[in-house]
Amino acid sequence: MDAMGLGRFIAIEGGEGAGKSTQARLLAEALSLRGIACKVTREPGGTPGAEAIRSLLLDPPGEGWEPESEALLFAAARADHVARLIRPALARGDWVICDRFVDSSRAYQGAAGALGDEAVVALHAIGSSGLLPDLTLVLSVSPEGAARRLAARDGSHADAIGGRPAEYHAQVDAAFRAFAAADPERFALVDGDGPVEAVHARIMAALERLC
Repeated sequence: MDAMGLGRFIAIEGGEGAGKSTQARLLAEALSLRGIACKVTREPGGTPGAEAIRSLLLDPPGEGWEPESEALLFAAARADHVARLIRPALARGDWVICDRFVDSSRAYQGAAGALGDEAVVALHAIGSSGLLPDLTLVLSVSPEGAARRLAARDGSHADAIGGRPAEYHAQVDAAFRAFAAADPERFALVDGDGPVEAVHARIMAALERLC
């Protein structure tokens, strides 16, 4: 893996409890040991404006958001994130590791929320000029494994999206799998079950395609 050259953009995707944040951190640490400058970030969030929108999305006022409003808020947060953090970091030659990106909107709002993929992609084209990761790692975790991780992380409290019914999250998982199957050049489906070290090793193996 070459430590020099252009920046690379890696997104880590998956459903609730897949271990994305942990694996993003471990990946950044591994790349840093190889002399690669990394920026770890998340969606929604990453910039002050996007973090403010994150609060509105995960702890919504009143009765919450309709799918259309939710998708617009995600797109707005992403547009700020891309303009103020992701593109500048890539221009410096840094690697950006993002905990969720546009494929989460495609899975959550587009598929499970029934807004449709075309609408989500159109919003992304408007807000973020259609920027896509060089590699999207989809962590696939069994429902039992995800439940254990969520219980350890959140206890009995879940945010507005994580607390949605099991059927909704099953649709999200199916959407991620479909994306990976349809576009193997950009996606890598990674077994997210087992010890974090084993999952990290699988991610590092998947990353070899960027060399």
